[in-house]
Amino acid sequence: MPLLDLSFEQLPGVTVIAITGEMDATNRGQLESYLEERGPDLREQVVFDLAGVPFMDSSGLHVLLACAAACDERGGAARLAAVQSLPARLLEITEVVAYVPVHPTVADAVAAASAVARNMTARAPD
Repeated sequence: MPLLDLSFEQLPGVTVIAITGEMDATNRGQLESYLEERGPDLREQVVFDLAGVPFMDSSGLHVLLACAAACDERGGAARLAAVQSLPARLLEITEVVAYVPVHPTVADAVAAASAVARNMTARAPD
């Protein structure tokens, strides 16, 4: 079973989760466990850095979509960033891009997520 390399960075209002490796059925459980144990506050903005993911099948996509749905339910949002060509094709075929924002770079995704987080903080009741 090929393992994924997973890491996260907590920024104000934004969690960046970097994934490296092929995302498929053999390591789906690893990603799910990681998100449950060390994952983001789903009320915040989450950016998945996919620059190190050369391949993703429907199993990997399912985990990302489940996280995005959980974020949405709790008032947060998920974004995908730096998607390579094969995973980008999967996102295009499945029309995920209509539901989850996809950004060309992690910096672009973090900037967009940070802007949303700042707006949410500014609107929060005292």
